[in-house]
Amino acid sequence: MDSWRDCGLVRWVWQQLGCDPPNHSETRTVYVANRFPQHGHYVPQKFADNRIISSKYTVLNFVPKNLFEQFRRIANFYFLIIFLVQLMIDTPTSPVTSGLPLFFVITVTAIKQGYEDWLRHKADNEVNGAPVYVVRSGGLVKTRSKNIRVGDIVRVAKDETFPADLVLLSSDRVNGSCHVTTASLDGETNLKTHLAVPETAVLQSVANLDTLIAVIECQQPEADLYRFVGRITVRQHSEDIVRPLGPENLLLRGARLKNAKEIFGVAVYTGMEAKMALNYKSKSQKRSAVEKSMNTFLLVYLIILLFEAILSTILKYAWQAEEKWDEPWYNHKTEQERNSSKILKFISDFLAFLVLYNFIIPISLYVTVEMQKFLGSFFIGWDLDLYHEESNQRAQVNTSDLNEELGQVEYVFTDKTGTLTENEMQFRECSVNGIKYQEINGKLVPEGVTVDFPDGPTTSLSMEEELFFKAVSLCHTVQICHDQVDGSVDGFQCSNGISQQQEYYASSPDEKALVEASRRMGVAFSGTNGDIMEIRTLGKHESFKLLHVLEFDANRRRMSVIVQSPSGDKILFTKGAESSIFPNTKSGELERTRVHVDDFASKGLRTLCIAYRRFTAEEYLEIDRRLHEARTALQQREDRLADVFDLIERDLELLGATGVEDKLQEKVQETIECLRVAGIKVWVLTGDKHETAVSVSLACGHFHRTMNILELVQQKSDRDCAEQLRQLARRIQDDHIIQHGLVVDGASLSLALREHEKLFMEVCKSCSAVLCCRMAPLQKAKVVRLIKISPEKPITLAIGDGANDVSMIQEAHVGIGIMGKEGRQAVRNSDYAIARFKFLSKLLLVHGHYYYIRIATLVQYFFYKNVCFITPQFLYQFLCLFSQQTLYDSVYLTLYNICFTSLPVLVYSLFEQHVHPHVLQTKPALYRDISKNALLGFKPFLYWTFLGFGHAFVFFFGSYFLMGEDTSLLGNGQMFGNWTFGTLVFTVMVITVTMKMALETHFWTWLNHFVTWGSIAFYFIFSLFYGGIIWPFLHTQDMYFVFVQLLSSGSAWFAIIIVVITCLFLDVMKKVAYRHLYPTSTEKAQVSRTVHGHQTVFAERLF
Repeated sequence: MDSWRDCGLVRWVWQQLGCDPPNHSETRTVYVANRFPQHGHYVPQKFADNRIISSKYTVLNFVPKNLFEQFRRIANFYFLIIFLVQLMIDTPTSPVTSGLPLFFVITVTAIKQGYEDWLRHKADNEVNGAPVYVVRSGGLVKTRSKNIRVGDIVRVAKDETFPADLVLLSSDRVNGSCHVTTASLDGETNLKTHLAVPETAVLQSVANLDTLIAVIECQQPEADLYRFVGRITVRQHSEDIVRPLGPENLLLRGARLKNAKEIFGVAVYTGMEAKMALNYKSKSQKRSAVEKSMNTFLLVYLIILLFEAILSTILKYAWQAEEKWDEPWYNHKTEQERNSSKILKFISDFLAFLVLYNFIIPISLYVTVEMQKFLGSFFIGWDLDLYHEESNQRAQVNTSDLNEELGQVEYVFTDKTGTLTENEMQFRECSVNGIKYQEINGKLVPEGVTVDFPDGPTTSLSMEEELFFKAVSLCHTVQICHDQVDGSVDGFQCSNGISQQQEYYASSPDEKALVEASRRMGVAFSGTNGDIMEIRTLGKHESFKLLHVLEFDANRRRMSVIVQSPSGDKILFTKGAESSIFPNTKSGELERTRVHVDDFASKGLRTLCIAYRRFTAEEYLEIDRRLHEARTALQQREDRLADVFDLIERDLELLGATGVEDKLQEKVQETIECLRVAGIKVWVLTGDKHETAVSVSLACGHFHRTMNILELVQQKSDRDCAEQLRQLARRIQDDHIIQHGLVVDGASLSLALREHEKLFMEVCKSCSAVLCCRMAPLQKAKVVRLIKISPEKPITLAIGDGANDVSMIQEAHVGIGIMGKEGRQAVRNSDYAIARFKFLSKLLLVHGHYYYIRIATLVQYFFYKNVCFITPQFLYQFLCLFSQQTLYDSVYLTLYNICFTSLPVLVYSLFEQHVHPHVLQTKPALYRDISKNALLGFKPFLYWTFLGFGHAFVFFFGSYFLMGEDTSLLGNGQMFGNWTFGTLVFTVMVITVTMKMALETHFWTWLNHFVTWGSIAFYFIFSLFYGGIIWPFLHTQDMYFVFVQLLSSGSAWFAIIIVVITCLFLDVMKKVAYRHLYPTSTEKAQVSRTVHGHQTVFAERLF
């Protein structure tokens, strides 16, 4: 049994059946330099190679895989079935009529997708073929990136990117540190410090590394860029030394080495298992409401098609019930036809009618929509009004599939910091030992004291003030760099001392603002030298040894450092939100500081509290031991560290608090007001303190001063939360006349969503504005999803600038990233990206409005023109005893959607502007006219469908009654034949549907004129050419000279003009009547704009 299961293929099949699942270990063991143990118990683990594969296809699988994906579309699959039916049975039309359009659509799409994939292959080959240096056999070996294996020691030089996820072994610095920038991963341009463990940091040469015997145990690959859990065991002098490994030891693929000549690292995650590859896998596909409507319409028309085919088949057999029509004298049946199965004959006839009417389903609709979305998306990037000159950033489109969704937004969920505000922090106030201070002219001034001294450096600080600013100067992760004058590559280098060119680099603008403020107050952070942090206090140099960093996390909402002072004391400095500091404080001016923090928040300032704790020697030894155990644990490391952090960060002495101002962005208030007038509800989701968030909401116009602000905060239990929600619902019902705003905090939200979701939703929907504060990133996504899946299914939009906004950006129907100062992760994961919040109004009210109008008309028009196309074919069967005789020639059937009627609607869908863009921006209420998919609802669908049937009846019966009874219409005295009649109907139809598109067009460019009149001209020229030559490859010459003879008849021209005018006159009358009796806001705006005579061209605002 075991022998046959050892066979690779059989084992794979066995695993697929679930009988022998593969053993997935939670950790991986990496032997540095691939020095595997020699004993027999070692079972080698299999790892991915270092090839990056972003391509979708290969040469071998492109055709089958691409065809499979394309035929998953209902229209493509439908036409494939029709084509196969035409091949298998005797049908009235040639298989070419279905096969050629299908082949055209499939080929165009395949070429587009193949070209895009070829570009991906090209990019992959460049990355995988990049030269790298690997330590092998005691020397440096040059190889290609794709040949790196897990366990290889890789050398990376300055300014090079890391070719795999590497654990840092050593650098050219004695302490084994290096600096990297992760701009290509998360957009953060600040320098991050990474460290090697002491045992490997001294191995700075290839020869020394060749003697290294070490094993790394770490977690299996995961996408989180900021999480890494592992440990390294180094064999030295017959002794195993174990050191913990964390994110600070891992160099991520795609990051770039800075400020170090070279580093050596061991590859732990390679290829598609690298964090970069796991992070940038394609997002889940978002589908627009228009696409869903299209699929619904397709099903409706499929039902109409089946009804027509079944009805025609039944009527055929009802007609043939009479013997004279079943087998007329001119068409005797063969013996085989008399004896054939009636059921099979019925099915065959049904399929033949299905083929005859199949063009009611528009195959080219999907291709036209894709082209419209792709080409139309360029207008967003070209719009100068969405260009931000200061940062030289223009709007960008990451997906063109959702353009029309911008015109359907009902809820906007926005972050606060960096989205509504500038994310440029300025230190304004602080509270030290219960006394409130302001910064005036670079000096710390107690509240109420007037300043009458000149500018200059601070000369003295009290003991409490000095300790407070020392805490600010030491409790951070700021890097110091200054301009280098010797012409270095970077232009920056790290400095351990203060210079005039010194500049702080921080991942958080808050940290940078606080450290800079501390420097102005006289306590300046001077830099780091290994684990030594240096500060200057009023010119006096002091060195603190950094013992531990307790990193910030969203659950604790604080970060801490443990340092050793020059006197040898072990001190913990911690900073964080007041909700995380105050409960752990045992002494200090708690109440007065709390009042000051609330005062700061009411002014819209961002607040942080500062505290410290001194450890005895015994306490520190115990803490150090616990931290080491937690950090070297491979299982549940985060939970163990959280427990140890909570043990350390208690019994604190409160030093004070800080207030930092984050200015509002330009025109935020006007933008929010525009969105509100447009019928869009704005929710602000932020991690800030309650008072700060409310203050900013009032400042930016999200909350009005006259608004009744309701609160659901600080709820401790489900019962209390439910009772508070009921009270709020009653208050809203009692005061239904005035507007209400709701404030919810993260903790209360968790309780509300647990068991009272429905009640919470009712309260929220009754409020004009909602503010959610103290929100974790996943809570933001939950709130978006809550609205998204509510019974009304509103279209949601989420906008943010930071990595903490990615979850809600991906959850919303439309995600917009702000190109801000918190990295580019939000931009990378968004559907659209803009530089400022104020650009959102034009993006929705103008571009969104246009995109929706254009594509809605495109979809309805496509179905309309196909109803016009195929209904005369159905009516013709009543005149030919349902003999399945086709009305149109096969070439006309094939080219109708591809050539004769395709370009006018495509150009319309790219350039149409039914209202001037300035009017759309100044009258946001016009956005309401298109909300809730108004133009693709049931009523517009019925209008376009009945219009198509009505026009088709006029085409057919108008031509029939005007021409059918006259036997001498042709110049040579010949009668009209069936091909002449069909060509007349087809000519009237092409002209009418093209003119109908012209009637729908409000904004005419030279391109509109060219394709509209050019399409009609092309039809006439083509028909004359096609019918004027005998084509040797055609088995019949039915159309020879038909079109020429038709145009030679004055009566035919008269019929064409009369029928076209009749169709369009009724449509024009209906439009005029409705505009006068029931005008919409948009139609009123059109009239108003025309009266004032301010017609300007939108294209002039574009590049």
